[in-house]
Amino acid sequence: MSDLLPLETATWQAIELILRDLLNAYGFAEIRVPIVERTDLFKRSIGEVTDVVEKEMYTFEDRNGESLTLRPEATAGIVRAGMTNGLLHNQRQKLWSCGPMFRYEKPQKGRYRQFHQFDIEALGYAGPDIDAELIIITSRIWRALGIDAVELELNSLGTAESRLEHRQALTAYFERYKDDLDADSRDRLYRNPLRILDSKNPDMMELVSGAPVTTDFLDAESEAHFSTLRQLLDQAGIVYRVNPRLVRGLDYYSKTVFEWVTDKLGAQGTICGGGRYDGLVSQLGGKPTPAIGCAIGMERLLELYKVCGGQPVMNSPDAYFVAVGSDVLLPAFSLVEGLRDEFPDIRVEMNCGGGSFKSQMKRADRSRAAVALILGEDEVAEKMIGIKALREDGGQISVSWPELGTALKQYIDNMGMGNNG
Repeated sequence: MSDLLPLETATWQAIELILRDLLNAYGFAEIRVPIVERTDLFKRSIGEVTDVVEKEMYTFEDRNGESLTLRPEATAGIVRAGMTNGLLHNQRQKLWSCGPMFRYEKPQKGRYRQFHQFDIEALGYAGPDIDAELIIITSRIWRALGIDAVELELNSLGTAESRLEHRQALTAYFERYKDDLDADSRDRLYRNPLRILDSKNPDMMELVSGAPVTTDFLDAESEAHFSTLRQLLDQAGIVYRVNPRLVRGLDYYSKTVFEWVTDKLGAQGTICGGGRYDGLVSQLGGKPTPAIGCAIGMERLLELYKVCGGQPVMNSPDAYFVAVGSDVLLPAFSLVEGLRDEFPDIRVEMNCGGGSFKSQMKRADRSRAAVALILGEDEVAEKMIGIKALREDGGQISVSWPELGTALKQYIDNMGMGNNG
């Protein structure tokens, strides 16, 4: 697990704001769900024969002996929230959420055991148009962040019936090579052979590459759905590669699955992944409800943003208030709070803790503020205040106290500074 330090946090918040604004523009609303859920929710939704449930979940018993789990992903919790709060009854929901997830897996660059995901879900939508919209939204995110080192992989898993045919074919295929399977794959052969395709063991790659693929077993409905999706993506200018071996790691997926991948972050290249889960709501006891969702790993997105030349966001004030001398503190606080009341969009940091003029000016410079506001005993006597440029040659001017707000705003605007954008 890792700490997120102030400089990273400022960049993180700026990226998250871009995602929030984009999702809001497409009609998605934010939902917040608990970090802890009953363990059974994830076993029933993700699938017991998955790496997530078998190896990676943080599960514990509470004081009443009930098994609880720190959420390893967001979709199951959002679906549960929709069911328990009546959001899915004769309704359609477009939702997004962002927060920490937990998986016990090998830490890698941008992958930690506590990680954060930005999650996008659309519940109650059956057609391929919403699939295309989610993919187009994610492509807009990359463009907004200046990220070009990503590729889209696309596949269809078909309906439950066509997946059953594929499963039977997989079982027959892997049975012929049973002695060549690793321990995990032998364990999954009869319980869930689809998970063998998701093996990360390099020794299994050649065997997996010869296995039957999902697209050979697609039913007519799934074929039509996938064809229309591809037409919509072609029309939108979205470049993609059909990967018939893309299955994703969770059991609830059906029909469309997709991943945005990159080769800039090491072996684990997925930056965003998702797909349809039309059977999940009924699997959890609700009425059949079509749905699709995807998740973006925020730590990995931040890493990729940096790799692609993204600059850190400096969360610095517009002005730093320097107050030096006896009997200066009270008028200084009065001026700075009045300035915040009058111009709340101007960010002002007040020097706290005293210090000489030289030490306070050093703090002002380290704050990366555009200007310093200077108030000393002479300025108090004359009811004036100095405004000094710190980032470029703008000299220093003096203004009366009533003129401070207007003069400061004009001064900053003329320098092309303000709010650190």
